This record gives sequence, C-alpha cells and structure tokens, in this order.
Amino acid sequence: MPADDKSVERIVATRLLRVSATVYGIVTGLIIGLGIFVATNWLVLKGGRVVGPHLLLLRQFFIGYRVTFVGSLIGFAYGFVLGFAIGFAVAWLYNQLLAWRGVRGSASAGSSSGSGGRSGR
Repeated sequence: MPADDKSVERIVATRLLRVSATVYGIVTGLIIGLGIFVATNWLVLKGGRVVGPHLLLLRQFFIGYRVTFVGSLIGFAYGFVLGFAIGFAVAWLYNQLLAWRGVRGSASAGSSSGSGGRSGR
C-alpha cells in the first residue's frame, strides 16, 4: 500500500506542477504588448519637441513601429507575438523538464528498492 500512496502523490504533484503553455504564452504576450502600448501612449500624451528617442529604437526590430498612437497598436501586436513565443517556449521547456525529472525519478526509485530506499538522503 505505501508504494501506491507514493505513486498517487507523484501523479498529483506532476499534475499540479504542469502549466498550460498556451495560457502562459497569452499572459506573457499581453503583459509585454500592454507594456509597449502604455509606454508609447504615455510618451505621446506627454508630448514635447523630441518624443521618446529611446523607445523609437524599437523600429529596428518592429517594422512599422513609431512613437504615435498607431505605432502603439503596432507595438502591442509585435509585443504580444514576441511575448507569446517567449512564454510558450518557457512553459513548454518547464513541462519537458518536469516530465524528464518525473521519468528519471521513478526509474531511480525502482532500482533502489533492494537497498532499503533512499539511504543517501
């Protein structure tokens, strides 16, 4: 019975630790996209003779981006796509490492059954 309890605990822990890569990507994309959108519009509303020379450097990476309201929409779209890709990749990698650790952990637990369990910990 104790072996069954360990396997149930392992299944529950694995299910709780996994993250949805799609949701993680959407949330990360929204945060980065909204950050660019708000920063751009903040500078547009602030005004001045020279508006956002540092933020204007995003034109090197985001084709069509300018420090204007329309540029903030373009920046939001680019930020969302970039954030989604980064968030999805991080969550996918996290889930892969979690699965690898679970498979590796169960294999090492099975091979040490004759030695009385976890003697090294």
